[in-house]
Amino acid sequence: MKSNHEPIKEKLRAKGVVMPNPESVYVADDVDIDRISGNDITVFPGCRITGSRTLILPGTRIGYEAPVTLENCLVGKNVRLNGGFFQEAVFLGDNVFGSNAHVRTGTILEEQACAAHAVGLKQTLLFPFVTLGSLINFCDCFMAGGTSRKNHSEVGSSFVHFNYTPNQDKATPSMMGNVHQGVMLDQPPVFLGGQGGLVGPVRIGFGCLTGAGSIVRKDEERPNWMILAGNTRSVSLPRRSGVHPGAVRIFNHNIKYLAGLAALHAWYVHVRPVFARDPLSRELISGLQKTLVQSMGERIRQLEKFCDTLKTSRPHDRILATMETVGQYIDQVLDSPKLSASGETLVSWLNNQITQHDTDYITAIQSLPREIKTQGSHWLLNIETTLLDLLTV
Repeated sequence: MKSNHEPIKEKLRAKGVVMPNPESVYVADDVDIDRISGNDITVFPGCRITGSRTLILPGTRIGYEAPVTLENCLVGKNVRLNGGFFQEAVFLGDNVFGSNAHVRTGTILEEQACAAHAVGLKQTLLFPFVTLGSLINFCDCFMAGGTSRKNHSEVGSSFVHFNYTPNQDKATPSMMGNVHQGVMLDQPPVFLGGQGGLVGPVRIGFGCLTGAGSIVRKDEERPNWMILAGNTRSVSLPRRSGVHPGAVRIFNHNIKYLAGLAALHAWYVHVRPVFARDPLSRELISGLQKTLVQSMGERIRQLEKFCDTLKTSRPHDRILATMETVGQYIDQVLDSPKLSASGETLVSWLNNQITQHDTDYITAIQSLPREIKTQGSHWLLNIETTLLDLLTV
């Protein structure tokens, strides 16, 4: 007897999706087969595909090393998801992710960003070429840097981003590089040494390197510095619960992170659609934009939770007053992402480049004349600084 899910699998196979052992593959009834390409897609045994938002573009391989659960993910061209759990994440193309993955809501991997086995991500944004080793927990992070697969930002194996505080909040997002320069794909890579960690929120500049085993607790936004951070001394001290040292720094770092995502949202709204040349690609970019908006909502939610713990402390009245306006200003930026004159010049140049040469995203961005790159970076930086001027305390 055929299962209730056999017809949808038969339609996918008739469309061209390869399933070497279809009896072992589960495809939920809510999956829209029109959002799955029939061109060069393979789903290996033991996989589960669910969710009405699920989108799969040509050249994708799912479950080659181990079974994959894929729920409401947007998967671009030539992606390899080799094993694990993937939920409400976006892969923009040419990504490889090893087995034993645990990738959750709000994760975005831009072109050629990759990860080895046993990597956990949530609310994580990786720009092109960023590479994660094995046995890594890298939630609530943004990372840019690098110019190619040979010259890429990297996180060494057994690395942890510590994103949960003793005061039980996650107002801890960390940034490696920045948005307004990172989008131009011409910055030196960041290297985070293996068996190390970051205590969020921290900010690390382009070209910086942390030594293996370093636990980094302080910002280093100057470019091209080496950071060697040892463990704290072994001491015992009385603990006072409910104390929030560095509350202003934590709040401002969250605002800086949100400002960066606001600038990235403008880039996704105005620049990314230039490269969406078919219905599935346009759906990918639309989903990318929605995922980023959801990620910003999550950051605001976590910051509100942090601020709730400050309400009994008078020195933090300024933070609390500012927090009341954060959502309002962020919504204004998202509702009408501004395209300045310099931004218009950049978008026009890219449109001409694609029309004449059918250029892919990475090649086109790296081909931008230096003057246009500089103008484009200023456009995005102005979005960031506008929010920072309004919201930092």
